[in-house]
Amino acid sequence: MTADLSQIVKAYDVRGVVPDQWDEALAELFGAAFVQVTGADAIVVGHDMRPTSPGLSGAFARGAAARGADVTLIGLCSTDQLYFASGHYDLPGAMFTASHNPAQYNGIKMCRAGAAPVGQDTGLADIRALAEQWSAEGAPAPAASPGTVTERDTLTDYAAHLLSLVDLSAMRPLKVVVDAGNGMGGHTVPTVFASLPLTLVPMYFELDGTFPNHEANPLDPANIVDLQERVRLEGADLGIAFDGDADRCFVVDERGEGISPSAITALVAARELAKHPGGTVIHNLITSWSVPEVVRENGGKPVRTRVGHSFIKQEMAHTGAIFGGEHSAHYYFRDFWNADTGMLAALHVLAALGSQDGPLSALVAQYDRYRGSGEINSTVADQAGRTEAVKAEFTQRPGVTTDELDGLTVSADDWWFNLRPSNTEPLLRLNVEARDEATMAKVRDEVLGLVRES
Repeated sequence: MTADLSQIVKAYDVRGVVPDQWDEALAELFGAAFVQVTGADAIVVGHDMRPTSPGLSGAFARGAAARGADVTLIGLCSTDQLYFASGHYDLPGAMFTASHNPAQYNGIKMCRAGAAPVGQDTGLADIRALAEQWSAEGAPAPAASPGTVTERDTLTDYAAHLLSLVDLSAMRPLKVVVDAGNGMGGHTVPTVFASLPLTLVPMYFELDGTFPNHEANPLDPANIVDLQERVRLEGADLGIAFDGDADRCFVVDERGEGISPSAITALVAARELAKHPGGTVIHNLITSWSVPEVVRENGGKPVRTRVGHSFIKQEMAHTGAIFGGEHSAHYYFRDFWNADTGMLAALHVLAALGSQDGPLSALVAQYDRYRGSGEINSTVADQAGRTEAVKAEFTQRPGVTTDELDGLTVSADDWWFNLRPSNTEPLLRLNVEARDEATMAKVRDEVLGLVRES
């Protein structure tokens, strides 16, 4: 009987509880399947600080080598460091991490050569099918010439590449608090920031996949409270928080106030457009109105996409975009193989702040023009029915437009909202933005009333 891996093979990656849902034996099959599907004769493999990561990544490497691929183990790394290795060496790669999930989870993010994403439609479904088949029938016979497994340190080269992409020569001394959340930022930040005129105040840099201080998910306000307090206590110029695998970053200003990822997207977009005049910038449909406005003001072309990194990366490849940003604090750069890197976004913020004399709050004010609700989740039994009720209520109003690129987006002159279903849970996710706080609250409460109507 064929095993069912549907619970752990997601849209973009493998993720599940170890050893309940998957283990090293299955990781070895994933390694063999990855080589079979990609046709690779060499790959790179890295892992985060979770207790199960070294064993799982080692098993994956054994499976890949048994199928004839030479494996380069780069050891402890952030996800964007693995993308760097994939791009720099032009090899397919696999990163063992469960990002911000709790300690008992682990997963694999896979990419083709040049950090091109592997998702359900680009190989992941085929990898799952092979792993299911082999878990039921037994592993395939080893290749006639098994591959080698060697180790290589890429941290210094990764840091040098990032620093080559941002002009930091005019940067004034800054004091920055960094909360690594016991994740991979504690590994990468000291090397990347070493040459910069920074006073670094580290928080939770000890690599610990049990996350003893707080979850490594900076988008949850509860997880940046320590950072906010420390920024104020230290009188720092800013604070930066990274998630568990350090591919996302979240920024707080000198007052300890969180800066929306949309404002960071707009700031970085303006800087990238100064480097690449007339370029295209991708943004998903729940980023702020300010993002396309700033892109146009700086001579660029904004392109709106669905939510999700596979859609962003597809559009970047299709349009040749120079940059892409999401509300979730993922930032994608053409100069980084279209992959997402929170560290490069953080360097842009440091460069922008350090090249002028004002505080960060004043700098980002020009990019933070509207009032947003943030994402609000509602548990509902009938996602489609509740969405249709909202649509029916708002489409009859004058001056209102709708589209269904991703869920339901309703727009008026002074507000918009997006209501979209979760793919994995019985949830509807609401994002509202308006020109002022009162209007935002009014629209938010009206939509929630319709969504949560029993």
